[in-house]
Amino acid sequence: MRDKNPEALPMTLAPRQQEILDLARDRGYVSIDELAQAFAVTPQTIRRDINQLAEQGLLRRTHGGAASEASSIQNTAYAMRAGQMRDEKQRIAEAVAALIPDHASLFINIGTTTEAIARELLGHKGLKVITNNLHVAAQLADRPDFEVLVAGGTVRSDGGIVGQSAVDFIQQFKVDFAIVGISGIDDDGSLLDFDYQEVRVSQAIIDNARQVLLAADSSKFGRNAVVRLGSIALVDRMITDHAPSPALARLMAEHKVHLDLV
Repeated sequence: MRDKNPEALPMTLAPRQQEILDLARDRGYVSIDELAQAFAVTPQTIRRDINQLAEQGLLRRTHGGAASEASSIQNTAYAMRAGQMRDEKQRIAEAVAALIPDHASLFINIGTTTEAIARELLGHKGLKVITNNLHVAAQLADRPDFEVLVAGGTVRSDGGIVGQSAVDFIQQFKVDFAIVGISGIDDDGSLLDFDYQEVRVSQAIIDNARQVLLAADSSKFGRNAVVRLGSIALVDRMITDHAPSPALARLMAEHKVHLDLV
């Protein structure tokens, strides 16, 4: 069996491949288009490089790019996540915000994508927002016509609030929309995350919303994470920057999950 420990592999990488690997490790995700521009080669050349790196277990292929081969039991650091897929998250945020009417009630869960969405919601009027994300609460609290409620519980280093108290708080409400981020989406439709306590809060958020909007950039497709939140069937709409795999697309169609590509 091939050893997937990068340090144990022979140093046979071409200079460009080594640079691609270094960029993916630094950023967490790199797109084929940006790499092709950076190295002044065709996307097909970059795709071949990524395929070779993935075959050695050094990178994980994604739609339109590659991600570092990270652990399935531990998420990347918050600062790194905040810097990944910025343009894609911004387009997703604008599209999600456009789906939310003024004077709506909504849940917003933990994640850098949901934080980008919160910034876009500042142009709305009269929102009632319930969140377990301190960054979201801080962004929205200055609006005098917004009502922002924050769940109690254990505060993580990334500003997320988890624990049974947060679950109990969320379960007091029934809102118009849940805006949900996720760490990974498997081809079998499983929604995946890293923290069991975070997942329990997200499950309560989904259970108590009339419409569930899943905001997920394409680096989440096929990404491994150890905790299963539930099925894609729980979602009403998925807003993303790239078409999902045929297997996932079939599941979404079967469960009438609307796909918004941005």
